[in-house]
Order: sequence, then structure tokens, then C-alpha cells
Amino acid sequence: MKGIFLARLTSFFRSPGTFLLFTGMSIVFTLILGGVGGYDKITVPVSGDESLQTEFIGEALEESDVYNFKWQEVEDLKETIRRGNAEAGVILKENGYEMIVGIDSSNVQMIEQTVADIYVNKIQEENISELLRTENEEEREELLMAYQEAKENPVFGITNRTFHSSDAFIFDRSLHSIFGFTLFFVIYTICYTVLPIFTQKGNGVWDRMILSPLKKSEMYIGNLIYSFFEGYLQILVIFFVFRYLVGFDFNGELPGILLIMAVYSFAIVSLAIFITSVVKNIQQFNAALPILSVSMAMIGGAFWPIEIVQSEFLLTLSKINPLTYGMEALNGLVLYNQPIQELLKPISILILMGVIFMGVGIHLMERRHI
Repeated sequence: MKGIFLARLTSFFRSPGTFLLFTGMSIVFTLILGGVGGYDKITVPVSGDESLQTEFIGEALEESDVYNFKWQEVEDLKETIRRGNAEAGVILKENGYEMIVGIDSSNVQMIEQTVADIYVNKIQEENISELLRTENEEEREELLMAYQEAKENPVFGITNRTFHSSDAFIFDRSLHSIFGFTLFFVIYTICYTVLPIFTQKGNGVWDRMILSPLKKSEMYIGNLIYSFFEGYLQILVIFFVFRYLVGFDFNGELPGILLIMAVYSFAIVSLAIFITSVVKNIQQFNAALPILSVSMAMIGGAFWPIEIVQSEFLLTLSKINPLTYGMEALNGLVLYNQPIQELLKPISILILMGVIFMGVGIHLMERRHI
């Protein structure tokens, strides 16, 4: 068993082309389609006196979590809007502002509301400061105490809540792309590492190896451990690239993600054994694998959220798809902040699928006369 694993490992170092191809495709597709590593804020050009940049208004604009307010000259701002590089721009003044709209969209109203709120806060601060500058020392102290008490104990409290109905779901394009393309492309990597079992048995290599002290079970285990190793190595590379090079933190759930991916890799190794036990030759394998993997990705929610699928037939098919439960467990952990204990159902189903596919696949492979 150890010798088989080391032999396969040596072969991997000599020709890692397939591994590098699917690993690279996972990363590139995610970066292009998922927008990972991109700048999420909407850029809004603004113009005004230099003094405004360092005063209350400028500081408030920089603190915006939604918009990236970029200071420009008035003519440059107008040119930016004219070319369609921004939906709207703002010309700031001491006591007001002017909106220049290029594309009338919902963002324009939100931008205007953001700027208007800043001016309202500025006026309130100025009015309070004016009151506190009264010449009556006793009155100023009373106003100051009242102001501080109002800040510490506001009359009205505002609480933001997000409600999700039973039909609602959370969608993060970047996370979905990372999870979806990783689960999709690792199918190819693992299946092509299992294929040598099929070819070696067909060429009589295993028959000659059985004459040695090596047991057939050890030959299976050695090959399957290697298949798991290469597939899981691809997953590790992808997630470490996005975590430590791109800077995607996965909401601090990377250890849990890797645990789920280990279970998913086991299920795909078992599925690969089942596929090789059903096909009759390499040509059938090469034809069946793309059809099966793409179908699994489409039905299982790798390319788009499974929640938007309306077909009952497709939803039923997704119940026998390992990729469905991989996506469910990953989304539950990262997007819905569910602990691992609450994800035992999809994880257990993946383990059960792995055991069934492995058992049936090896049984059919041994029964078939090659």
C-alpha cells in the first residue's frame, strides 16, 4: 500500500499538469466571475474647496461604508459623468451641494440621501456649538450637561434588524464562486486520479501484482488514498490562495471549511470509483465525466444558488448529488454562521454517499470480467 502511494506520488511530481490545470482554472474562474478581491465600494466623484476636505463634511464622506468619494476638479467631475464612468457626482459647497446625474438609478437617490444626511448633521453640530457659546456661564454649563446627557441617553433608540422568511436566502457572489468552482473542478482532478485503477486492471497489471505479497485491498487503499490526497491538496491550494494572497477571510471559518471539504473529497473519490466501475472503456469515461460533472454543478448549485431553481424534478435530483450537500454545508457554516454541530445532516449524508458509492463501485468492478 505504501509503495503504491509513493509510486503515484512520484508520478505526480513528474507530471503535475492535470493538477495545475484544474487548480488554476478554479482560481481564474473565481476571480473573473466572482469579483473576489475587487473593490466593493461604488466610486462617486466629488468636487469642492480644499477646506471642505479636511472639515466635517470631508471627514464624514471618507467614513462612508458604501461609497468611495473621490475628490476631483469640477471639469474632471463633469467629464467623468459625461463618459459614463460614474452614475452621479456631487459639487460640495459650504452651505449646500449640487448633484450632477449621468444615469438616473436607485444609486443616485442613495448618494443624495447620504450627502444630505451629512449636511444635516453638520448643521446640528453648528447649532449646538452656537448654543454652547452663550455668554451666560451658568446657562452654558446647563446646556453642556443637557447635551452630554442627551448623547449618552438618547430619547429614541434605533435598531437595525434583517428578517429572512422561510423562502429567503443569503447570497454572496464571491463566496459562492469560490465554493462552487472549487467543488466543481475537484471532481475532474479526483476522477482522473482514480482512472489508473481502471486502466491497470484492464492491462493485467493488478493480476501480476497479486502474485506478490501485496493484497488486493492494499492496492485499492493505496490508490484511493492518493486520489484523496491530490484532490484535497487542490482544495488546500485554492483556499490558501484566496485566504493569504487575495485576503479573503471566509468570516474566520477556514478550519471548518477544510473539514467539510475533506468529507466532500471522500464522497467524490467514492463517486469516481462508481463511475469507473460502470463504464466499459476510457472513451466512455472521458465522455461521461464532463456530462456528469457539469450536471452535478448545475443541479447542485455550484453555478447559481439552488434556491432559485423552481423545477421539482431538478430539486429531487439534487438530493442524490454530493455537490448539493457540499454547498449546503459550506453556506451554512460561512453565510448563516451555523456551528459544525448543526451541519451534521449534510456532512452525514456525504459520508453515507461515500460509503455507498465506494461499496457498490468496488463490488461492480470486482464482478466485471476484465
